[in-house]
Amino acid sequence: MIRSSDHHSRPVGDEDLPVIDSLEALTDIVASDSEVYLRHSKGPWADAVEGPSKDYEAELTLPGLSVTTISPEPWWHRPVEDWVARRIRKYAELSQQEGRFAWLLKGRVVGRGPDHEPLLTDIRPLARLSHSVLDEAAHRYRERFDVGQDSTA
Repeated sequence: MIRSSDHHSRPVGDEDLPVIDSLEALTDIVASDSEVYLRHSKGPWADAVEGPSKDYEAELTLPGLSVTTISPEPWWHRPVEDWVARRIRKYAELSQQEGRFAWLLKGRVVGRGPDHEPLLTDIRPLARLSHSVLDEAAHRYRERFDVGQDSTA
């Protein structure tokens, strides 16, 4: 699955992932499979080389990769696209860091991280999210939610 090339400084293959180009297409995937997760990183091949996620504050290596849930909870009665857009926006700034992007994956949940996030092993990369999906999610999030409101207001 990881392929190297003499003229690349890192494993290649992330560009081989299918690209999801619309929020609607992403929502179709999420609605049909509740075991899909979202990750913002340098990609599955870089993650395979670097190893599992770290808890830098506690100086611990976690037992898997830190991911975000993207499938709606059973209690969610609004459109699935609303949930998906909100979940994408939760950690969107991570995809803006150099060399990072948002991608979908499946895997086996082996625990929870320090922010209560699922930790996965046995990773199966599914697809990358295009910049247009991230832009669409940002627009829908601002349009459909009272962004910034919380219980302390």
